Amino acid sequence: MLKRVLIANRGEIALRILRACREMGIETVAAYSEADSEALHVQLATQAVCVGPARAADSYLNQDALLTLANATKCDGLHPGYGFLSENADFADACRAAGLVFIGPAGDTIRKAGSKSAARGIMRSAGVPVTPGSHGPVHSPEEALDAAERVGFPVLLKASAGGGGRGIRRCNSAEELPPAFAEAKAEAAACFGSDEMYLEKLVVAPRHIEFQILADRHGNVIHLGDRDCSIQRRNQKLIEEAPARCLSPALRREMGEAAVRAAQAVGYEGAGTVEFLLDADRCHFYFMEMNTRIQVEHGVTELVTGVDLVRQQLRIASGLPLGIRQADIRLDGHAMECRINAEDPAHDFLPCPGKVEFLHFPGGAGVRVDSCLYSGCTLPPYYDSLAAKVLVHAPTRLEAIRKMRRCLEEFTLEGFPTNAELSYEILYHPVFIRGGCTTAFLAEHLPELLEFNRRLAEKEAEA
Repeated sequence: MLKRVLIANRGEIALRILRACREMGIETVAAYSEADSEALHVQLATQAVCVGPARAADSYLNQDALLTLANATKCDGLHPGYGFLSENADFADACRAAGLVFIGPAGDTIRKAGSKSAARGIMRSAGVPVTPGSHGPVHSPEEALDAAERVGFPVLLKASAGGGGRGIRRCNSAEELPPAFAEAKAEAAACFGSDEMYLEKLVVAPRHIEFQILADRHGNVIHLGDRDCSIQRRNQKLIEEAPARCLSPALRREMGEAAVRAAQAVGYEGAGTVEFLLDADRCHFYFMEMNTRIQVEHGVTELVTGVDLVRQQLRIASGLPLGIRQADIRLDGHAMECRINAEDPAHDFLPCPGKVEFLHFPGGAGVRVDSCLYSGCTLPPYYDSLAAKVLVHAPTRLEAIRKMRRCLEEFTLEGFPTNAELSYEILYHPVFIRGGCTTAFLAEHLPELLEFNRRLAEKEAEA
């Protein structure tokens, strides 16, 4: 087993990793930036070392500093969390070259799955359905236009190394494509260090369904069911749930088998996610991408399966075989997660982190809150605006909705605005209650949701 792990990340995921390590008797070293000196995971780690200034490029993305720190503190493993260097193939290789266990797949696997354009070709060969699109990268607006005319508009231009909704542009016509190509390419280069783009047919108003994968180095690969992540704002998820209400048992089985084939096709090891788009008829699904890391929304899968995914990551990285088989996986009840972000929905979701003046988290049976916040701490403005994840588990979806409503009523964070009220309103929307939401839901209903919030705020102010 691993003895000491460098946590090369921050926020709630760093705390989540730290807790799993402590429960397994693994020592932890927290690498932190100057802006995170008072962070909760820094205070709880076995050892904590400042790795650089607030700017991510000088700290959490500084590969040489992280490897030097791991060597100096005698770590034998490094957990990258999500974001930052978690899907950087060169960094994974550098860790292994330094004699350090990278808690994730090998660099070659990350390259195969991480390049969205290359992954599409691999999935086709593995018999996994993919959306029509370019056969590999498109290097110019002219190449993109040729591919778009072949598959038909509307299309999506997407960064091959992308994630988190960055480097994506929708094009409804040939006239929109050249400027969109330039914008997406520039954003991709700034966010991911690669401006490679590919193009795919836009599946209008789909469901975003993903399957959790676990794979060990002994050839065992299983999936742990599905998650519905269709409630999104600009391709960034807001509410996730498991299992997906829209899947029949037969379709769930077919998609799960496709997800396993996808992981096998790239020689996967560790915890990963295969993401699909399900079209409006709920009969056809298409591979979208594979994330070679732990996901923000991994908690909903843990609640319905009882499997600790971070613990499994640490076991797999230690060379142990999976202790669970596909037949052992049972989806129990329904789980839901609301991401609470430090942002103002009424002002175009402007990020607005700051000092936490007062904080109260909900509790009770079947309630879990993943957060690094505490009263008096400061959420820095330099990184992601995620403040907390509120998760619930109940026997049925309707009971989970009701429990989440109660939790958001209890959730209190004073000091800066959040999107908690918006999530609360979504939970009362009839389309959501019926389970009919597609990825277009928030774009279609945001004005009415914000108007309701505005009127409610006015009433509270008058009272």
